Amino acid sequence: MLIFLISCQKETKKDIDTSGIQVQYSIDRFEQLFYGYKGTNLQGLKEKYSLMFPANTPDSIWLAKVNDKDEKELFGETEKRYKDFSQVENDLTNLFKHIKYYHPKFEAPDVITVLSNIDYAYRVVYEGLLLFISIDVYLGEDHPFYADYPDYIKINNKQERIAVDVANKIIDTQVRPSLNRSFLGKMIAAGKKLYLLDLYIPLESDELKIGYSKEKLNWAKDNEEQIWRYFIEKDLLYSTDTKLNKRFLEEAPFSKFYLGEDVNSPGRIGQWIGWQIVRSFMDNNDVSLQTLLKMNEDEIFQKSNYKPKK
Repeated sequence: MLIFLISCQKETKKDIDTSGIQVQYSIDRFEQLFYGYKGTNLQGLKEKYSLMFPANTPDSIWLAKVNDKDEKELFGETEKRYKDFSQVENDLTNLFKHIKYYHPKFEAPDVITVLSNIDYAYRVVYEGLLLFISIDVYLGEDHPFYADYPDYIKINNKQERIAVDVANKIIDTQVRPSLNRSFLGKMIAAGKKLYLLDLYIPLESDELKIGYSKEKLNWAKDNEEQIWRYFIEKDLLYSTDTKLNKRFLEEAPFSKFYLGEDVNSPGRIGQWIGWQIVRSFMDNNDVSLQTLLKMNEDEIFQKSNYKPKK
């Protein structure tokens, strides 16, 4: 019973009451204004959204774009999916409230939705006061538009990932770049950012936070001890070999242990291990979030008492 109560306390520490927190921001559906009016309101849009219209681009380019067959089809599909944007707005409001709880000076950015011709490298752009969301990247992982995309990319092309991607962009501005060049340091630096997702979107699943399928996440959990042993036996923890980034930290269909099991693993497994180390540190140390963010990675590891699950 005691173990159960301690476990519950650790979980409820993250499940905070944000009902009294107020955030103010606007949502502008730029793609609806641009494509929906077929260019009849172009001058007004150029005045209101000057950032969206490079200075020396003639109106003929914008009119051709708004009347392009493929562009109209893309807009039509986003309208089917996001004509009602209320659920996304609820998710963003909940996210912004949680961020403000931990960072009282945080100001929610105004949101502008756009189409990016499915440029998944720029799903979300955060500029402090403004947040741009390319909603054509979130039509659902099974949408025909994404048929040629690799599974590890299109699994995150769904509505539920919008708040996660927004959170990640904001987190990038809150966590200082690490000067620790060791593989262990890079893992824990990534783990700090993933731990912030635990706080900012506490009710979301781990697979959604890190962008894994359920099967890939289960593989990581089932093989946590073997992964850690591999890193130790290969003397990788304090290695500064940048090749380890592509093998274990960067976006990829799977991680590269150079073993037959590799194809069953998720990419970025080093990030996932770093996440578990930071979670262990926070479970075993009574420190504030601000303290965690300022601490160096070696100290976090030393005080984490991390023991991979068998």
